[in-house]
Amino acid sequence: MLEDELIRAIRASDVVALDQLLHDDLLFVAPNGQTVTKQMDMKSHRSGQMIVEKLESVIEEINVIGDTAVVTVVYQTKGTMLGNPIEGRFKYIRVWKLFETGWKVIAGSSMMV
Repeated sequence: MLEDELIRAIRASDVVALDQLLHDDLLFVAPNGQTVTKQMDMKSHRSGQMIVEKLESVIEEINVIGDTAVVTVVYQTKGTMLGNPIEGRFKYIRVWKLFETGWKVIAGSSMMV
């Protein structure tokens, strides 16, 4: 499942996999309200500003609507995101879209729960 691939790529800071799974025009709203682009996310993985100490996930729901999928996931996490410490339980919503080259994340958001 693509969500599992994405989770593995995040844990490992696998920028090759992340580059394939994230759309170039991705917009993501972080728990602190910051809007994060694909370029910002990739830079944080390359530079070591994204440190995953713990990342346990439970996929709650996947709704496929034509060429789009909306996924909700709950993470228990600890680490550093874009230089900011992050720890706790977070709920994510991600929007995947099917392109000729495959499924890619085009949007997302997260909040502490």
